Amino acid sequence: MEKNEIFDYMAANGHEKVLCFQNEDVGLRAVLAIHSTVLGPAAGGCRMWTYADDLAAMEDALRLSKGMTYKYAAAGINLGGGKIVVIGDPKRREGREMLFRALGRFIDSLGGEYLTGEDVGTTLQDMDYMRVETRNVITLPESAGGAGPIGPATAFGVLQAMRACVEEGFGSPSLRGKRVVVQGLGAVGEPMVQYLTGEGAVVLVSDLDQAKVEAMVGTYGATAIAPSDVTAADVDVYCPCALGATINDESLSVLKASVVCGSANNQLAEPRHGDELHRRGVLYAPDYIANAGGTVYDTDRLWGGVNKERGMAKVAKIYERMHEIFMISKADGIGTYLAADRLAEGRINAYRAIKRVHGFDQGQRVTI
Repeated sequence: MEKNEIFDYMAANGHEKVLCFQNEDVGLRAVLAIHSTVLGPAAGGCRMWTYADDLAAMEDALRLSKGMTYKYAAAGINLGGGKIVVIGDPKRREGREMLFRALGRFIDSLGGEYLTGEDVGTTLQDMDYMRVETRNVITLPESAGGAGPIGPATAFGVLQAMRACVEEGFGSPSLRGKRVVVQGLGAVGEPMVQYLTGEGAVVLVSDLDQAKVEAMVGTYGATAIAPSDVTAADVDVYCPCALGATINDESLSVLKASVVCGSANNQLAEPRHGDELHRRGVLYAPDYIANAGGTVYDTDRLWGGVNKERGMAKVAKIYERMHEIFMISKADGIGTYLAADRLAEGRINAYRAIKRVHGFDQGQRVTI
């Protein structure tokens, strides 16, 4: 995206607004993209990353915010999609509290239009800092009334999507004996390995941090594989749990897996790569369907407080949702990534129609 294409990009993708803000006193520069508030307030995590330039940060916020809209819609959650990206070193320690408190004040000035939470490069402690300045923070430690770490719930949701994919492709949801390569051993990848081992899968692991790889090998008996060999691995399931765009021309030229199902956002470098997976008969779990577990679990407290059993029961429904997407895909002769979009857009458009006819806005009824 070029500088003179921003408004065209927003119009083409249905974005409502983009806000840029800074506080030079604390070294804060950030971009907030709000994609949609049709179903409710925009919600999405706060990411901190060392972007190549300001435009790259804006493009990331725009792309991720749209993904959040579709994630909530497909999951049946009455929230819209938004995303904040903070331009900076995620490992920064000095002045971190004041930076995130300044960010919290900005979020508070929006009057509840945007709710945020933990994401890549940020922590529960950062959320706690923001909570000092605003109530519009979803992801919080248990000590502050939140659900705590959501990585395990995200991994559990990916497991449900994977079971549905394996059932569709192999006739049984059992992962016993299936070869699965997990790429990325962070907050989601690590519990993913634990779940897969418990299911009896043969697990291969890869990460740029060799210490994480060694920990998974030692704890769960996983097999280490070099990062450069992941997409070409002779496995049944490729499980990307790191950064996105790993399904691209290069990886598709060597991909052997029958199933692609992981937690990474924006796994398809371009939509045509989703079409190519469909053409080849590779079962793809759309990222915002498979990785919705943490979001579903975390936001569940907005409607009745923290209840771990209820939250995880909602996450388990990703299994059924994935089968629904397969049905749409087969009926319409389209890739699963498009089938997921149709599922989400159907709910959004249905709610727009209700609002036009009845003139009410149930989606906005969220209390933090």
